[in-house]
Amino acid sequence: MKNYEIKLKNKSLNYSIIIGNNAIDSLPQKIKLLCPKTKKIAIIIDKKIPKKFKKTLKNKLKSYNLFFFDFFANEKTKSLKTVSFFLNNLLTKNFNRSDLIISVGGGITGDVVGFISSIYKRGINFINMPTTLLAQVDSAIGGKTGINSSQGKNLIGSFYQPKLVISDTLFLKSLPKKEMICGFAEILKHSIIKDKAFFNWLQKNSKNIFMKKQSDLVYAIKKSCLIKIFFVSRDVGEEGLRMKLNFGHTFAHAIEGKNNFNKRITHGEAVLTGMILEARLSVIKRLCKKETLKKIEQIYSRNNLSYTFKKIYKNGYINKLIPYLKNDKKNFDEDINFILLKKIGKTSIPNKNKISLKELSKISPLITQ
Repeated sequence: MKNYEIKLKNKSLNYSIIIGNNAIDSLPQKIKLLCPKTKKIAIIIDKKIPKKFKKTLKNKLKSYNLFFFDFFANEKTKSLKTVSFFLNNLLTKNFNRSDLIISVGGGITGDVVGFISSIYKRGINFINMPTTLLAQVDSAIGGKTGINSSQGKNLIGSFYQPKLVISDTLFLKSLPKKEMICGFAEILKHSIIKDKAFFNWLQKNSKNIFMKKQSDLVYAIKKSCLIKIFFVSRDVGEEGLRMKLNFGHTFAHAIEGKNNFNKRITHGEAVLTGMILEARLSVIKRLCKKETLKKIEQIYSRNNLSYTFKKIYKNGYINKLIPYLKNDKKNFDEDINFILLKKIGKTSIPNKNKISLKELSKISPLITQ
């Protein structure tokens, strides 16, 4: 199967995303081209990645001085302690800025390794190999890196662009459905906020994504990446337009916070719930039609995802989220800053739909009825 290469080239972004089955085969050639002075490579790999991929990397990069570091990726290890551990190892092994760090893992791994790369000797070569669908369509694009603190998630970080992103769909073959749902949530979100034609394609072909049909999977990843790149390339520092990518996330982050970021509700499931809630809020605010909401709900129904919003029918569900909604990072005052939907492919302008806590509490029964 043919691999796709998406080239990002402007004053802020200058790297490629390679998507496909066995995309990893292009790694040696790309390193020679992008990092010609590299002699040492540190590969920080999620412990959950099947061992065969470590062997593959060893064989493909045998001409370099390789160092493998296992990483137990979770929210607790997304910390300064972890960063300090890896920095000390890199310093001990005398890595230079011309050497290379490769991240192999999901979004947490990419966030941590990207941050380490950004601060090691003020910046070392970095290649990201996302291994989950969510990371391939979302966190691996845009250059956001970060770790958690005792005060909250992703409060310590930087913007740092990789030399290359390789999204190999071979990694997805062993991915459980719950993880596939996480990635699908972002794919669906991208179509809703930017591309009606892609949304219509998902209506017909979304089941093939969950069945891991390679051609449709690669196509969906490519389309989703292009949509995220559209926003990221125009707003690298997340100051305006890029905020549209937060559709569904205002409620989603509140849902995750209310549940203490418990694994029983994944980020993707929270986003799926949040998109329905924010689409319903859009209808109530008369920004979009009920037919638009129904089209979105149909995709949920066809893929057995309706369970993600069944719980919203409980009395007082929205009001229980309000303490967490108040702390959303998009808020600049006492009101809650929502990204709302006008129609498939178009959202409201960021910072134009602020809703007071009093109003949200008043209309909450309408959102959940």
